[in-house]
Amino acid sequence: MKPVNLAEKLAMFSSHWDPHVVADYNGNDVMVVKFQGEFPFHVHPDTDDFFLVLEGEMVMEIEGQPPQTVRQGELFVVPKGVTHRPRAAQECKVLLIEPKGEPNSGDPATAAPKPRI
Repeated sequence: MKPVNLAEKLAMFSSHWDPHVVADYNGNDVMVVKFQGEFPFHVHPDTDDFFLVLEGEMVMEIEGQPPQTVRQGELFVVPKGVTHRPRAAQECKVLLIEPKGEPNSGDPATAAPKPRI
C-alpha cells in the first residue's frame, strides 16, 4: 500500500488511446490514459464506462444525443450498452476504471493492451 502519483505515471508514456494500469480496486483496473483525436464508436454490453478528466477536456459523443464536453475535474459515466466515443482536440489526460479484462474498445480483437506501470 502506497500512494500512486498520477502525474508521474502519465509522464511515463506519450502515446494516445493507450491505457496503463496504475492500481487495482475491487476487481477493477484503475488506469491513466491520454486522449487526442477521436476514438471509434463502441459499446460495452456488460459494464458501465467511467472517465475522470485529470487535465484538459474531452468531448463524449453518445449515439443519438448531443455531444457533452467534460472538463478537468469532471467525470462522465457511460451506462452499459450505450454506443459512445470520446474525442479530444488537444491532449487530455484521463483516469479510467474498468473491470479487469474489459477491452477498452468493447471488442477483444481491437482492444489496446493494458500494461501495468
